Amino acid sequence: MKRITSVLLLVLSLVMIASAMTVGAGASSAYQTYTYSINGQALYSPDAYSANKSVDYTQMGLEKNFNNPGDMVTDKNEKVYIADTGNNRIVVLSRYFEYEFEISTFINSQGTEDSLAAPQGVFVTDEAIWVCDTDKNRLVRFDLQGNFEKIIDAPESQLFDSSDVYKPVAMAIDQYGRIYVVSSTTYQGIIVMDSNGQFVGFVGAQAVTISAWEIIWRRFQTDEQKKLSESLVSTEFNNIDITDEGFIYVTTSSIKASSVEGAINGKSKSGQYMPVKLLNPAGDEIMRRNGFWPPAGEIDFRSMDSNYSGVSTVTDVAVGPEKTWTIIDSKRNKLYTYDFNGNLLFAFGDKGSMLGSISNIEAVTYQDDTMLVLDKGSNTIIVYERTEYGDMLIGAIAAENSLDYNYAISCWEKVLQRNSNFDAAYVGIGNALYRSGQFEESLEYYETAYDVDNWTNSYKEVRKEWMSTWFILLLVAIIAGIVLIVKFFGWAAKVNKRVSTDGKARKTFGQELIYGFYVMFHPFDGFYDLKHEHRGSVRASLVFVALTIVTFFYQSVGQGYVMNPTGAYSTIWAQAISVLVPLFLFVLANWCLTTLFEGEGSFKDIFIATSYSLVPVILLTIPTTFFSNFVTTTEASIISFIGTLSFIWLGILIFFGTMVTHDYSMGKNIITVLGTVLAMACIVFIALLFSMLLSKLVSLGTNIVTELQYRA
Repeated sequence: MKRITSVLLLVLSLVMIASAMTVGAGASSAYQTYTYSINGQALYSPDAYSANKSVDYTQMGLEKNFNNPGDMVTDKNEKVYIADTGNNRIVVLSRYFEYEFEISTFINSQGTEDSLAAPQGVFVTDEAIWVCDTDKNRLVRFDLQGNFEKIIDAPESQLFDSSDVYKPVAMAIDQYGRIYVVSSTTYQGIIVMDSNGQFVGFVGAQAVTISAWEIIWRRFQTDEQKKLSESLVSTEFNNIDITDEGFIYVTTSSIKASSVEGAINGKSKSGQYMPVKLLNPAGDEIMRRNGFWPPAGEIDFRSMDSNYSGVSTVTDVAVGPEKTWTIIDSKRNKLYTYDFNGNLLFAFGDKGSMLGSISNIEAVTYQDDTMLVLDKGSNTIIVYERTEYGDMLIGAIAAENSLDYNYAISCWEKVLQRNSNFDAAYVGIGNALYRSGQFEESLEYYETAYDVDNWTNSYKEVRKEWMSTWFILLLVAIIAGIVLIVKFFGWAAKVNKRVSTDGKARKTFGQELIYGFYVMFHPFDGFYDLKHEHRGSVRASLVFVALTIVTFFYQSVGQGYVMNPTGAYSTIWAQAISVLVPLFLFVLANWCLTTLFEGEGSFKDIFIATSYSLVPVILLTIPTTFFSNFVTTTEASIISFIGTLSFIWLGILIFFGTMVTHDYSMGKNIITVLGTVLAMACIVFIALLFSMLLSKLVSLGTNIVTELQYRA
């Protein structure tokens, strides 16, 4: 008996363990939560929300299943309202997803029986239930018990085109009773009406997407051709939600995909081509986009799977706790949640058969700490409960919003203990330190998260403090530096003038180096004497080339945080290749080409002239690299401009150096320089072709030897 009992207990234990493993695997593999790094790499994180259950119509107590449900919202009492579009009804559920009542037919203000027709949107205030009665082109208001109150028909205004059809699909109402309506066929923006349904105007019209070619072509069209061509209209919105403060989140999925891709790749701070926007009541776009990537859903949108490639199709937005907000990507069946500053907090969701998987996402809303997702594919509500990690995130954001910075730091540190890759936590700690006056300490956290903008704000305060202490010394150092530079160039000019008149054929090594400063500012005379008076030499040229390599190496390792936030660098050997290869290609291609077209310069002359042209790059890059350690983002453009100027100067010197060295006219020199660039490309192509052929021959020889060894 004891043996039988032991065996039964063992079997029962094994079954329980297997079940636990199955449940655990299902919960962990249903979807993966992640964020994105500054390089666009997915960083996995703990789940912020975990699927708790899936509720279908039978569990709700409904007699008829949903048919193409279009929207879902909750009220302050956590009741759930679903626009069951295909069944022409609004279903009202309790906070526990139990059926309470539905709105389908009603007696209107004329005392006749009326009914809803394909309602696609629903919105609930403290006093009423508002329905977008889409196919009847109207809004219908009911009280919280489902009793009819009034109808607001299509707004009338001369701002509407005669061909416009009013199709309300989503709506929101602010604290002052203003009504904001999304019409699926209205391109002028969000329709605004007062509390009585009187038309006020449009807000937030989406920018027109038009290519440069279309702009040019329309300039040459006649009036008749312009009328026949496709009219340029804004794209329409598809959904809306509103915050307690009256700010409006709107979404669209009709912007040209290439425009959205360009905005994402360019990390645009503008909402011009973004699929989700935040508008103030006046219609101004005010969304903060301070994260690594602008809030637009998926960042890694270059999937090999055609079903998932391309930018996100954003079709709904929901305001969450502590000013967070969530959008849905109906293409991938995923949800993306951001904070008010535009930082991606987490993303999750996918198709599948396990609990928490979504087959066809339609709407998302919040029920206090719970996230509800309407899955049109399975006609169910998927309930996601916030996890301990999610509570930490919201707790940290809440502490920031309440200005409790010490507690915010504590919360973010707990988040980092669970997810060390979460950059928003480092930013959160940095923000808390900044607001509490610990500017220098905040820099380290901003640097860890590559947050250049916030780093700049802290660094300004640190620099201000430093300047107040060392201002006099710094001013003296700047004046002394300017005086030394002026004196040095004056001395170099005197040396070059004395050497040009002393009549000596042999120049010292130092004089050959100093002559580079003369060539910088006097290219015609400088390059002429460089060749004919032998003012330069190969040894001095090699020094300039070596200094250029060292300069670029110093730039790669010595740039300030603003110019190189990721800390990327390259080795001196990589810099040597990046300088020597283009230099050798240019000299070789130019020599080959000018030999055929009566050029007077030898290979040596071309090399010397090109090497002396590098002097401006050396003189401008070294100080700008040094000063890049003391600039902010607004001042970084000056550093970039000086760097660009150095390369423009280099190009000008190479151009005139080529012309003087070969004694060409301006026109002939332009053709020669263009031909040189083309010849460089040909040399690279031939070199690559030869290397490929050589590798094939080596591979063939290796295979023959291997075959002979086997046959032996």
